[in-house]
Amino acid sequence: METTLVRNRPAMLDRVEQDMLIDGKRVPALFAKRFETRNPATGELLAQVAQAGAEDVDRAVAAARAAFEGPWRRMKPAERQRIMLRLADLVEEHYEELALLDTLDLGAPLSRTVLGKARAGGLLRYYAGQATLLSGDTLPNSAAGDVLSHTLKEPIGVVAAINPWNGPIGMSVWKAGPVLASGCTLVMKPAEQTPLSALRFGELCLEAGVPAGVINILTGLGDAGAALSSHPGIDKIAFTGSTGVGEKILHAAASTMKRVSVELGGKSPNIVFADADLDKAVPAAAMAVFANSGQICSAGTRLFVQREIHDEFMARLADFTRTIRVGDPLDPATQIGPVVSATQMDKILGFMQGAGQEGAQALVGGARMAGAGLEDGFFIEPTIFTGVTDEMTIAREEIFGPVLSAFAFDTEEEVLKRANATPFGLGSGVWTRNLSTAHRMARGIQAGSVWINCYQMLDPGVPFGGYKLSGFGRESGPHHIEEYLETKAVWINLD
Repeated sequence: METTLVRNRPAMLDRVEQDMLIDGKRVPALFAKRFETRNPATGELLAQVAQAGAEDVDRAVAAARAAFEGPWRRMKPAERQRIMLRLADLVEEHYEELALLDTLDLGAPLSRTVLGKARAGGLLRYYAGQATLLSGDTLPNSAAGDVLSHTLKEPIGVVAAINPWNGPIGMSVWKAGPVLASGCTLVMKPAEQTPLSALRFGELCLEAGVPAGVINILTGLGDAGAALSSHPGIDKIAFTGSTGVGEKILHAAASTMKRVSVELGGKSPNIVFADADLDKAVPAAAMAVFANSGQICSAGTRLFVQREIHDEFMARLADFTRTIRVGDPLDPATQIGPVVSATQMDKILGFMQGAGQEGAQALVGGARMAGAGLEDGFFIEPTIFTGVTDEMTIAREEIFGPVLSAFAFDTEEEVLKRANATPFGLGSGVWTRNLSTAHRMARGIQAGSVWINCYQMLDPGVPFGGYKLSGFGRESGPHHIEEYLETKAVWINLD
């Protein structure tokens, strides 16, 4: 990693006041309200960000509607594709800046955030390819007479994207890609904890040639997201976040019958059979939950280890966990940084305290980190709980922190039943050398992704999403763009 990346502060932060992006211009909120975003590692004030109200939501939606009804909707697919490929180049060119903004805003180690470069460029190029592949079908019919029937695929209209704070620039790209490819327009609300890289991404969209109003970045608090969810000018909502907020969005969207896709929370099982390659499974099981300080919706937070190897595996897992470097996110050697805020830290510490009260034991960690320059940040020890039962709170609820619950199991049938005994169904892992076991588990686990002898692998061409309370709809893959299209039937009487 280049050390200049650590020294150079993004030029964007030379401005303490950060305005939202509406209709191609950086503008303050109409009533001049602002909120703070701070570095969770140090408490440093990064920026005072425009806080959108209902009137700002109205003007962002109006700008997106005007852009949709203007030349953008009629732009040739090849031209949209050229713009998206230029945007991919710009995102890669400026990715170190985007990564540093996320490190400062989220607290994720720079060693992690810079790794998103290939994925961001890959996503934009994948969706750029889809822009020229949109097509309807000529369909046979049994109507009387000489009648031709076919379908048209048309952009759904104005999309609202409401993003979480745990992967800011990655989420911005993931939400914008299908919008641009389909010919829709976007009002994107980044999480109030991490708004900075989304604003910079909006500027890069304009530089790439995206017309004013096609991409709008609306910064604000929860009331701005609520206003978008119920706004009559929004045709579709794409939301990633907690299940509780997702439920509220669905209720708000119901009155106007918006199209909605939601990717929500998880309590994902990671299952290690006795024949697994432990040299690979041990570090992978640790980082399946500790990566990004546990702030990943599909984190493997429930670890099931077959009883024959349970004690050995847990001893090796504890040893590995103790080697994880927690500290300054700008230090290239750091593997885990702070959690995003004091509120999140207090929530996680509350879960850990409750686990002890319910009878679980902390094999490793279990407390807030202090000393060594960490006292001003929101650092939590990577924590492994043993003695956990399936009924305990930490085994059932999404913690969204570096907290792992470990269990022993005996048979394949038993662990499959226990793995599925959750209202969530986002991710899952299986570690085995037995191909039959792998296939049976892949069929039996109720989750949108099953990773076998790996964890958290993603690709632009492979769909990602959840079962049950983890949501519906899929992102990535060949069918993602269908979420942004209407299908129109056309009948022509040739008689």
